[in-house]
Amino acid sequence: MKVGLELLRDNPSMSDSWGRCGLLCNQSSVTRDFKPSWNVVKEVLGDRLTCFFGPQHGFHATVQDNMIETGHSKGPHGLDLYSLYSETREPTEEMVENIDTFLIDIQIVGCRVYTFKYTIAGCLRAAKKFNKRVVILDRPNPLGGVFIEGNVLDLAAKSFVGEYEIPLRHGLTPAETAMLFNKGIGAELQVVGMEAWDSASIWGQNNFKWVLTSPNLPTPESVYVYPATVMFEGTNVSEGRGTGLPFQFIGAPFLNSEAFTKRVRELYSNDRGVYLRPAEFQPTSQKWAGKVCYGLQIHVLDPFQIETFKLGLSLLKAAIDVGGEEFQWAQPPYEYDHVNLPINLILGSLDANVWCEKFESLTNSNWQYGVEDYKQKTEDILMYPRELQNLSFS
Repeated sequence: MKVGLELLRDNPSMSDSWGRCGLLCNQSSVTRDFKPSWNVVKEVLGDRLTCFFGPQHGFHATVQDNMIETGHSKGPHGLDLYSLYSETREPTEEMVENIDTFLIDIQIVGCRVYTFKYTIAGCLRAAKKFNKRVVILDRPNPLGGVFIEGNVLDLAAKSFVGEYEIPLRHGLTPAETAMLFNKGIGAELQVVGMEAWDSASIWGQNNFKWVLTSPNLPTPESVYVYPATVMFEGTNVSEGRGTGLPFQFIGAPFLNSEAFTKRVRELYSNDRGVYLRPAEFQPTSQKWAGKVCYGLQIHVLDPFQIETFKLGLSLLKAAIDVGGEEFQWAQPPYEYDHVNLPINLILGSLDANVWCEKFESLTNSNWQYGVEDYKQKTEDILMYPRELQNLSFS
């Protein structure tokens, strides 16, 4: 399997018509042998590489938290580096005056909530507005390209963690998300697809080592469970930030580890993909810093068997049941939305908090909203042979 960056390296003439390029990437944009995108592209383009763009968490993925902006600076090779998580989340006219093409090589994580996709969308909108081209160097979806999970975003809950009508686990690659978004944007778009990517594969099968896309996704295991545990960003329960196992530890000082773990197991009722171990941990930063949290650790046994949406809702419901009045929803702001509950932005509906509090069964039809329409809308943009399958509540 070769990613788009490697195909560009091997076939530099494909760039002949791109003119001057600005490269959107970060430090996880590498070849199989860890050569960074900014060096590969520089070798191919020479002086036609004129600037860089960086996504959330900074060009080198050094910034931990949400809504902590990074500034503009000088990047590799002494070129201008524009942050698209700053006073603007879309390229401005001044930023694009010396480019003809946005060249995008960015690793996504397969979850609607992750913002890198919407930075791609911002580049598409800027390209349309300022008459530029967009070229996507494609990369794998680390969760695979077959299974989808969760309800499709209701646009009433639109935010920078959910701009388009896609499920929480969406099953698309970076280039495919760009093609889907571009249906409503209409920018000039070219994609460099991967060679020999098996859409049914997950990250660990592709002979690529994981380079953290952001500080709290340090390992493939954290990525495999991220669509489940990111839900806790919308609560006062720790999702393990500030520990060595972010998004694998879940807990709070007011929970009981044994009771919480027992309740999650009852609700999730799937012991094949993960082992849920009662655990205690003490974050050094973020929620409950310096306090002992009682909860559990998620051990990944078989990534193919994890039903991430069902697992996330089971964890949430268990925290509500066991935490009682001490469990609380986090309050705004969250990713530049100063009005709506973060959990509703994460779960893609302004009623999601009520659904979580009320349900006794995980088969609520609300959690299936829009999935069949989504599958139909994506049929013509799937670049690699497969049929999307809904894994939720199988």
